[in-house]
Amino acid sequence: MEPPENAATTLESAEKIILRWDSTVSEEARERMIFDGDRQEIDRYLQAVDEIQRSMESATLTDEQSKANDTAIQIAMARLEDEFRSILIAHSGPIETDSLVDPGSSTRLTSRTDSTSTDLQDEDYAGDDSVSKEAEHQEGGFGSSYSSTYRSTSSIREIDLIPSGAIYDLRSIAERMISAGYLRECVQVYGSGRKSAVDASFRQLGIEKLSVGDIQRMEWEVLETKIRRWIRAAKVCVRILFASEKKLCEQIFEGLGTATDDACFMETVKGPAVQLFNFAEAISISRRSPEKMFKILDLHDALSDLLPDVDNVFQSKSSESFRVQAEEILSRLAEAARGILSEFENAVLREPSRIPVPGGTIHPLTRYVMNYISLISDYKQTLIELIVSKPSTGSRYSGDPTTPDMEFAELEGRTPLALHLIWIIVILQFNLEGKSKHYKDESLSHLFMMNNVHYIVQKIKGSPELREMIGDDYLRKLTGKFRQSATSYQRSTWVRVLHCLRDEGLHVSGSFSSGVSKAALRERFKAFNAMFEEVHRTQATWLIPDGQLREELRISISEKLIPAYRSFLGRYRSHIESGKHPETYIKYSVEDLETAILDFFEGYPVSQHLRRRS
Repeated sequence: MEPPENAATTLESAEKIILRWDSTVSEEARERMIFDGDRQEIDRYLQAVDEIQRSMESATLTDEQSKANDTAIQIAMARLEDEFRSILIAHSGPIETDSLVDPGSSTRLTSRTDSTSTDLQDEDYAGDDSVSKEAEHQEGGFGSSYSSTYRSTSSIREIDLIPSGAIYDLRSIAERMISAGYLRECVQVYGSGRKSAVDASFRQLGIEKLSVGDIQRMEWEVLETKIRRWIRAAKVCVRILFASEKKLCEQIFEGLGTATDDACFMETVKGPAVQLFNFAEAISISRRSPEKMFKILDLHDALSDLLPDVDNVFQSKSSESFRVQAEEILSRLAEAARGILSEFENAVLREPSRIPVPGGTIHPLTRYVMNYISLISDYKQTLIELIVSKPSTGSRYSGDPTTPDMEFAELEGRTPLALHLIWIIVILQFNLEGKSKHYKDESLSHLFMMNNVHYIVQKIKGSPELREMIGDDYLRKLTGKFRQSATSYQRSTWVRVLHCLRDEGLHVSGSFSSGVSKAALRERFKAFNAMFEEVHRTQATWLIPDGQLREELRISISEKLIPAYRSFLGRYRSHIESGKHPETYIKYSVEDLETAILDFFEGYPVSQHLRRRS
């Protein structure tokens, strides 16, 4: 045991060191920081604090000594608080930009993140290729003052935010402040010192401070950009920024009192974390509409991917609210996706436009719906998990004329998502059939249905994911439907034209003569010419946008019309040419008709008179 006189000398020496650095009375103490000096000076001060604290535990202290110790320890704690703050401020810069790269980025998530409602109107939309790609994961280097370490969760990257020497000093100060009963002050100083660094990094990620009301009042196009930014930022915040702050708190405070490191961590990141999760929550409870589906799914996928890391980073009791909030947001996003799909189905069924599209071409609704479900198929993996019930459909027994029939018995073994996609195609066709009735020309209504169902078939064939879910059986059914529409078109247009080329009604017989009635034959040629000219004039303005389908239908028309006309001309040409003005009746050669058929379905008017060979 140290003799009393030696103990008194040591205590007196410690008090002198403490008082020398009292910034309230010393100019030098105000201008200099202890921890900016050499190691010996730092160690002397810390030893002096330790000596004062030890002496305070002695039972032999006089009242005067006890009062002196109290004064010294208060001065020392005020000084250590200033030193603690100074070290934190010296290392409070934001994380370097190159370090703010998410190590766990998933190509599956980012490749679709830029899909927007404008894609749904894109005529040439062809799945993934027309969806903008985000930047691929970068291999960013770290600044010289940072290094990275990894835990068992490979997606988390913990950056050393403060050099190890400074961490040692901060922990040395924290130990003494906490043991002296200054835990609250230490936590507050740490929180205020680190908050500015976290906020600076947060701003660097482009996350704005928005209220739920602000978010819900924004135009959706603006929000789409903010959601894309949030997805990138959330991954970086949780996996790098928050994880690194948690590690720093553990390095400084672990073992220094009950859950002190958790308290400091929450003091530092609570504000940014609330702001981060409140954005996603506001989106999850916003008004539902079909154009929001894909950003909702992007948000859901990103948060689902992030959830294990949220659990890891916010694992303490004090941060439980963030784990609960993240799970609740994920659940609400899933419910929003289910609700949006149901609302989309209803919107397709009830889409009210009655004005026929010119030329019987593809209706904008058809393009929108098929591009929409092509994008849905791109999210197959997520939606198969979220869509767990069959669609609410009509039945052939329901007797409801406003809803089409769909029998599930024919679609056994399909996932609920696949049944929803087939149901959307069924109600799209049902709506299109209603629209086709607004055409005054029956042939054009059939052409309209042929164009639109063919487009549906081509979109399914062009998406492997969509084709797999729809199934080849239903695809064959659709193919049969557009071919039936093509047949119905040909029947309604060309039967009456070909009727002019029949033999019936041209032959006369009587008691004195028999043969061909020239008057009837002339009328027949005139009727054919008039009908073909009218069909040519009208149907040149009709449009089949698919080049192959257009060519196939022209060939089919030619195969019926040209042989019939050639044969009719061969049988009766001589009867007309032997009379007056044969060119009035035989206006067109076979070649003229072949050339005229090439004008059909181009979508623009042609000359009033057919082109004739000279």
